[in-house]
Amino acid sequence: MRKKVEYKWIALSCTSIGALFSVLSGTTLIIALPEIMKDLKTSIALVMWVVMIYMFVLTIFVPLVGRLADMIGRKKLYVSGFMVFMLGSLLCGLSRSGWQLLSFRLLQSVGGVLLESSSVPIIADAFPKRELGKALGINGMIISVAFVIGPILGGAIIPVGWRFIFFINIPIGLIGTIWAWIQLKELNILPKHQKFDFKGTILFSVGILAFLLALTFGGLIGWLNIITIILFLVAVLFIILFILVENKTEQPMLDLKLFKTRILAFAYTSNLLNGIARGSVTFLLVFYFQGIKGINPITSGMLLAPFAAAMMIMSPISGWLSDRYGSRQLSSIGLLISAIGLLGMVRIKATTTILELIIWMIVMGLGTGMFFSPNTNSIMSSVPVERRGIAAGVRIMMFNAGSIISIGLALAILSSSISHSCFRICFRFEDSFCNIFCLQFNSGIYILFTRRKARMAE
Repeated sequence: MRKKVEYKWIALSCTSIGALFSVLSGTTLIIALPEIMKDLKTSIALVMWVVMIYMFVLTIFVPLVGRLADMIGRKKLYVSGFMVFMLGSLLCGLSRSGWQLLSFRLLQSVGGVLLESSSVPIIADAFPKRELGKALGINGMIISVAFVIGPILGGAIIPVGWRFIFFINIPIGLIGTIWAWIQLKELNILPKHQKFDFKGTILFSVGILAFLLALTFGGLIGWLNIITIILFLVAVLFIILFILVENKTEQPMLDLKLFKTRILAFAYTSNLLNGIARGSVTFLLVFYFQGIKGINPITSGMLLAPFAAAMMIMSPISGWLSDRYGSRQLSSIGLLISAIGLLGMVRIKATTTILELIIWMIVMGLGTGMFFSPNTNSIMSSVPVERRGIAAGVRIMMFNAGSIISIGLALAILSSSISHSCFRICFRFEDSFCNIFCLQFNSGIYILFTRRKARMAE
């Protein structure tokens, strides 16, 4: 019993290093986007694709890797993720053009898929059900720490050179790789005679890729453009074929029964809407602080800290509470608190004070921290052990799909106004926050009024 109790904390330490590793890379990068754009002499669209490609790959491949984790085990994929992420980081730091950076960021994102697909199932395997919320809350707190220090660290590194944003991943990755390889165990007996669903995987990948590209191009070149329309049609066709194939496959890549369970259906839907609501908020604030307010990168990074700090405080508390009182009320309240924060951000203008922005960021951070841990707890508590990998993968997929939609819309707004005056750009920011808020508010109301019908697993 003593060894089992000790192992759960060791497993959490491994996943915490991975979470810190992957999130820190993204949060340090986003603060450096204006500098990278100038140094590599590339467009804002290409620079934003450096951010979006990571989410694209996660959205498309996380369910596939989640299925592999259920087949071959979590440890192998998790350790491999560290090594691939390190290699991608090294090559990103050596990039000499925007296109090189985008290509190597693609490799880095493959490592991120392997890490993120395996981390939550590793925690769920190691902790008993009654302590899962607490463990996920601690993991969420570590992620929040990365959100707090990432922008500040990124701002501090920029004077030395933005390339070191990628190089600092290498020592962290080495420590994480060695620690995970030595300490992690496969606690569950893996099913034998498992088959990988190649046909379903191809149909799903093409369908989701076409859908995400259609959403991105729709915001950039118009929703009625022939390219956008064709992409939507391709997406619909392949997703329909995927559903037909999966319903007839003995061992499907994505178990569609997950969406027939009311608990999971609501949990996944709220993740999608939450991603749409807040996916572009940090991106917008970075360009607002540096473009509209004329604030230097390191100070801009510090000004992003209140959101993550509030999330860091609330995540372990909400996880602990979800173990005792259930996840339904907490996740619903969290969404509504986030909506209040976004309502405040609708009023952002060039003359908005920093203090007012900090207040609304704190409100948003508290709501986000209250939502994520209980939501993840409800998902992982509602599936059998052999389905935890794919369940976690679908959760990440839904949130990232929402974030891509959100950033795509924000990118379209910025691209259409980048050559105009700062005052006009500010009003574009205001419009984007208003649209994002409406989706967030609707998601909170939707979950609130339907929660009585969804019996969350206690």
